[in-house]
Amino acid sequence: GIPICPPEGDAGTGMVATNSVRKRTGNISVGTSVFAMIVLEKELSKVYPEIDLVTTPNGSPVGMVHANNCSSDINAWLGLFREFFEAMGQKVEADKLFEVMLNKALEADSDGGGLLSYGYFSGENITGLEKGRPLFVRSPESRFNLANFMRTHLFTAFAALKIGMDILTKEEKIEIDSILAHGGLFKTPLVGQKIVAAAMNTPVSVMATAGEGGAWGMAILASYMMNKDQEESLEDFLDKKVFEEDAGQEIYPDQLDVEGFEAFIERYKKGLMIEQAAVDHLI
Repeated sequence: GIPICPPEGDAGTGMVATNSVRKRTGNISVGTSVFAMIVLEKELSKVYPEIDLVTTPNGSPVGMVHANNCSSDINAWLGLFREFFEAMGQKVEADKLFEVMLNKALEADSDGGGLLSYGYFSGENITGLEKGRPLFVRSPESRFNLANFMRTHLFTAFAALKIGMDILTKEEKIEIDSILAHGGLFKTPLVGQKIVAAAMNTPVSVMATAGEGGAWGMAILASYMMNKDQEESLEDFLDKKVFEEDAGQEIYPDQLDVEGFEAFIERYKKGLMIEQAAVDHLI
């Protein structure tokens, strides 16, 4: 009599763990890779290689955008800064290092000051790169300071994802009411949310429970199987019995951030041939 589920159900259980099963909602999971899942009101007009189609546990269509690279390059750079700190005879906790460095991005120019980065540790399907080379580029005219450096690396962490999401929002005209974000990056309040809200031009929330992940989502689904009222939908069960007191801290996109990200993404697209050259010539 014990409810069980297949072990490879992490997309669906992630939706449940973030209360993202209702149409026009979505969630974004951030780690070494990054993916966003949006519950669709309608079928897409055609097949897109950049978009995977899955479903919620109760059968609604979901458009998923997955990018192979996200936080690895940020972690590598912060490791370098930590080495410098220690070489100066100082000690710093990892959480404090992330907090200070990520918050510098809030002081930056809206577009990252003309800097450009590709955190490609591996290839990236969305941008057509079969292999990756982490790369940081600037021109003599770029505004090279710590704030712009950090903002650029946060922007680039979500750049490939944004290109895929723009297919849904700009080409397919998919409307999104809210997105819930989860992952280690959001342990530092505000910064990651602001960047994701700018990338997607959509309100972004982070809940206290968002770090619990798929295993917790499985437990919620088991509870739904055992404890739902007759005819009670999964959406209503989650809203009324699981997440009623944890709607999350919501941040709306700042127009300057949105415009800055749009300027950055145009620079990012134009610079992809630089990344391709690095793949071709840097062994």
